[in-house]
Amino acid sequence: MRRFAAPLLLVLGGLILFGQGAYIHAKARLAQILLERAFSETIATGHPTKPWSWADTWPVARIEVKRIHASTIVLAGSSGQALAFGPGHLERTPDAGERGVAVYSAHRDTHFSFLRDVAIGDEIDITRSDGSKFRYRADATSVVRFDASGIDPLKGGYELVLSTCWPFDALTSGPDRYILHATMIEP
Repeated sequence: MRRFAAPLLLVLGGLILFGQGAYIHAKARLAQILLERAFSETIATGHPTKPWSWADTWPVARIEVKRIHASTIVLAGSSGQALAFGPGHLERTPDAGERGVAVYSAHRDTHFSFLRDVAIGDEIDITRSDGSKFRYRADATSVVRFDASGIDPLKGGYELVLSTCWPFDALTSGPDRYILHATMIEP
């Protein structure tokens, strides 16, 4: 019986880890369904709509990259709680379409996993919760330390930054961030 204990414990541990990983992805997908409904209601009514009763955030934008069929709803704020359910609009940065640099962040293994497939020149559409639509063109990428992004949200022009952890395939978090820069081409 003892010789089966170690393999059994290893299998049980593997199942628990697999379950945790599957839970994170399932939660992310379900949240996007609820966020899509709340976003549609927000646009229709003109009032911020929480995706679930206990939410401390609400949808503020939709990001779409049509070439790669990517779409995700963005939440107000970038707290750890918000990022568990979707990308967050970084506090104290302008909204998409406003002068300056709008910054959205998300986890690399869920909501911003598509960033690895965005190419320079791709068009990124942002729809705000007021129904306004803006189109940006991806024009540069960089990898920087989390505390040295060099992003100035008050910079002139109309820019967008999508940020996630780097490298994409890492199993643990690290200090580096992948930054996708884009410039507005259509209001």
